Amino acid sequence: MSGDGDIDFEIIELLFFAYRDFISDPDAILEKKEFGRAHHRVVHFVNRNPGMTVADLLDTLGITKQSLARVLKQLIDSGYIAQVEGTEDRRQRHLYPTVAGRELALDLARPQSRRIGRAFGKAEPAMREDVVKFLSGMRNKGGEQ
Repeated sequence: MSGDGDIDFEIIELLFFAYRDFISDPDAILEKKEFGRAHHRVVHFVNRNPGMTVADLLDTLGITKQSLARVLKQLIDSGYIAQVEGTEDRRQRHLYPTVAGRELALDLARPQSRRIGRAFGKAEPAMREDVVKFLSGMRNKGGEQ
């Protein structure tokens, strides 16, 4: 690894700039709706996992109920997310994207997907597998840092 001693500044900076640019297109779309990145995460994961419970979403995002409450209320009130009472446990709340919510999720994902496609270019399929392994390895597992 290149860098100064044990610190790989080049990769750190590349990750910083890649993330900044990766979220720039969705940020611009969200700003027009007076939403932020927290709204993006909720719309994304509810769209990818329709019917997930609020508890599942809290676990996925690693946030508190209090942190989620305002964002989720705005998305429900704006017609992007539907909240349905559980059939077996009425205390559970299942979340579903509405048609507008699904369209928003796709609108936010399209420019990101195009950016990923450009970055891969004509790379071999194995490169995608390596990137998935690398990014998976970057995730916290079991609270380790």
